[in-house]
Amino acid sequence: MHQAYVLGLGQSGISAAKLLKADDWQVTVSDSQASTSLEQRKQALESAGIAVELGGFPDFDKIVESGQSVDLVIVSPGVPWDCTAVEQARSLGIDTIGEIELAWRYLKHIPWVGITGTNGKTTVTSLTTAIFQAAGLKAIACGNIGFPACEIALQVLQKQLQPDWIIAELSSYQIESTQTVKPQIGIWTTFTPDHLNRHYTLEAYRDIKASLIHQSAHIVLNGNDPYLENFGAAMWPKAIWTGIDDHVVEAIADGACIEKGWVKFRGEPVFPISHWTLLGSHNRQNLLMSVAAAKLAGIEAEHIDLAISNFQGVPHRLEHVCFYEGIAFINDSKATNYDAAEVGLRAVKPPVVLIAGGQPKQGDANAWLEQIRQRAIGVLLIGEAASLFAEMLKDVGFKNYEIVETLENAVKQAAHIAHSRAHNHPSQPLPTVLFSPSCASFDQFANFEQRGDRFRQLCQELRASP
Repeated sequence: MHQAYVLGLGQSGISAAKLLKADDWQVTVSDSQASTSLEQRKQALESAGIAVELGGFPDFDKIVESGQSVDLVIVSPGVPWDCTAVEQARSLGIDTIGEIELAWRYLKHIPWVGITGTNGKTTVTSLTTAIFQAAGLKAIACGNIGFPACEIALQVLQKQLQPDWIIAELSSYQIESTQTVKPQIGIWTTFTPDHLNRHYTLEAYRDIKASLIHQSAHIVLNGNDPYLENFGAAMWPKAIWTGIDDHVVEAIADGACIEKGWVKFRGEPVFPISHWTLLGSHNRQNLLMSVAAAKLAGIEAEHIDLAISNFQGVPHRLEHVCFYEGIAFINDSKATNYDAAEVGLRAVKPPVVLIAGGQPKQGDANAWLEQIRQRAIGVLLIGEAASLFAEMLKDVGFKNYEIVETLENAVKQAAHIAHSRAHNHPSQPLPTVLFSPSCASFDQFANFEQRGDRFRQLCQELRASP
């Protein structure tokens, strides 16, 4: 019997272990941590005949020296590709791959749309899936969104599911551990510095994303992204480009653009842009990339029009939560870096009361700070980044900031500032309260979804209070 080790007991690791077990592998899952929740997962897996070890990863040198065979090591996305156990396995010549590569080996007979990029991935993945489904195709979103890819592979293996398309949102963590993944359509949404604590250099981060695109049969690139425009033109001369600006539109007769009120693909009108309701120029870029993928897959204009007309956007990304006394509260918890938060600020109507902070990331904050100066009447700072952001705002001459530490305090104070502004300046537009953290969530929350859910809950409580 073949022997596999799975490193990491998150959702991806569990799905990979169940897939291998169903295909008659002997499977051991290990996690470097030990906690009550991991103990519960361990019991559930062990009852299914899968061995689990908590509190450390295997020593593959010792396992091999003892004469045991190790045929495969699966690395979960949360486990660094350069951690000791992974490097050990690779140096021993053991087949060492990520969970996306494992899923691909079971799903490669189905065409994939592989979507990567720093920002915009989730919207493009969700919209592309919606368009394919509107055309009557069984399209399943997975990867960084929806189901773990190995979960889909397990259902296909067990003949419970037969998708027409796999629409996979793929992070750099997932791509770096792939070997043979070759999407039918590869989409690269945007590129800005992110995850440098994991990949160390901008070039390493870029090259990981480029490796997915390079393997794709058809390539769709965002022509409004300056980095991609420079990097991609020479690299992929046959790529399909998208563009919403005139200078880009003129250069992409073969791509997707907005011209004279119409979304066009290869010069042919697809639908009127007035049918698209999401805020922000970035969402028009996301729209064009999804349209390009749909047209490359042979989907008719009427199905694309139907899907985009009904698309409500992605939770936690410029999500309208409620009006409170006429003031809009917007949940942008998915803005986990400066670039995404800058896009959020540009997309909503000023004046803005901004709530920001969390676990800070490396990156260039200048454009974000400039948008705050132009559009914000107040900034409320929470989490680990609060004092850092306060210094940054002070350095650019922005004085209307306050450290409030928690999201609970921030929502109450934001409502107070917005209400006072509306009362004192009745002839001016009502403010918008925007929660756009520009930070990771891990200082106070498990993930950005939990953080966004908490913001939504606080807003509803505010509305319900007397």
